Amino acid sequence: MSNMRKITYKYKDFNYSDDVNRLLNVELTNKDKKKIHLIYSNYYNLGVDRGYEFIIEDLYKLVEIHKLSTTQLAEIYDTGVRNIQIWLKELGISRSIKKGQKLQKKNSSSNLNLKSDENLISTSNSLMNKYGIEKLEIKNLPQSIVDFLNYLETIKGKSPNTIKGYEIDLSMFFKFLKIYKGLVTDPSLEFHEIDIKDIDNTFIRNIKLTDIYAFLSFAEKQRNNGNYARARKVAALKSYFKFLQGKAKIIEDNPTLDLESPKINKRHPIYLTLDESLNLLSSLDEKSKNYYRDYCILTLFLNCGMRLSELCGIKIDKIKGDTLTIIGKGNKERTVYLNDACIKAINNYLKVRDDSKCLPGDKEYLLLSSRFKPINKRTVELLVKKHISNSGLTDEKYTPHKLRHTAATLMYKHGNVDIRSLQSILGHENISTTQIYTHVDEEILRDAVNSNPLSKV
Repeated sequence: MSNMRKITYKYKDFNYSDDVNRLLNVELTNKDKKKIHLIYSNYYNLGVDRGYEFIIEDLYKLVEIHKLSTTQLAEIYDTGVRNIQIWLKELGISRSIKKGQKLQKKNSSSNLNLKSDENLISTSNSLMNKYGIEKLEIKNLPQSIVDFLNYLETIKGKSPNTIKGYEIDLSMFFKFLKIYKGLVTDPSLEFHEIDIKDIDNTFIRNIKLTDIYAFLSFAEKQRNNGNYARARKVAALKSYFKFLQGKAKIIEDNPTLDLESPKINKRHPIYLTLDESLNLLSSLDEKSKNYYRDYCILTLFLNCGMRLSELCGIKIDKIKGDTLTIIGKGNKERTVYLNDACIKAINNYLKVRDDSKCLPGDKEYLLLSSRFKPINKRTVELLVKKHISNSGLTDEKYTPHKLRHTAATLMYKHGNVDIRSLQSILGHENISTTQIYTHVDEEILRDAVNSNPLSKV
């Protein structure tokens, strides 16, 4: 095992003292959950493996809720104070601390005004709660983006993952524009620290197609975004400016009307062969405390072709015999049919599944982390990577999505499943998406060439 692997998994299933466990056993508010969501985004935007992704929520609780110092955190995690400071800065947690310190330094007059504002906010929130009114609150975003994301959620019915993707892409776009137009003067400021909340309608109306071209060039050269990533950004920008023109009436001219998406070459999906899939399942260590959970996860991926988000969101009460109801892409509900292997894997896991320390709302989820919380996508990504590596497959970048490809390919090649049925199983909206699995098998091509009468000359 390499040093990087040791670092990566140092904080996985971290053993806290009883005192710290008591501090971590707190129920998070919806506001706290939104903040943690943003902190995770900060981490993923780094684009590197720092090795502390397993304790991000714990760090939030210890810093934001219990106000522990960096020295106390260093003692808990057996590391230096400087490391703790770097973690908090990278995640954006330290900024919250600084804001809290500034508030404490305000004079009495300011405090009086603050209390007055807080009373108004409290009254407003009480009325909103009374009448069941929900407000989309996203910090550090221009109002136009907040309105757009609210539109995607309430009118278009987009999934949280889609909305988050649009938020990240649009945030990057406006942060770039502030640099591009000379509005960022502090050279020490990190990219993710650039404030875009002050972006107003006048600024937006002055955005040209050439500005967008410059952004896409930046995404390619400086952020190493390939055609797929840049195509997603183009889609986000086109949808956003269409909203500004047609719905919000903020702009008259849409700068993305003539914007073309980068050409995406069709690629054959990467997948495991039947033998590799069997080897993967048999390579798991039965002595591991998470054996039955991880085996269940891999079995569901390889047999049902679920998306990562669909798997993490499985609820126990949605399992009825050999059927499972899940929420798929676009918040669309669909039924997944479970074969004998899936039913057996689920039942074996349920026999050892411990939800005794779970919060009431978390018990309904099938797959739990070692922290007695619903398993998150990053944890699943890491465990899939670990098990695939342990099985001896290191040549390709296998991910949960590649296991989805595997399920689809095996069903098409070995199960003689027709393309329309496969479309339904995978939850594809368009048949064209499913057609990537109709590629001709390499063995068939090889046999075809060998069948040429000239092959023996």
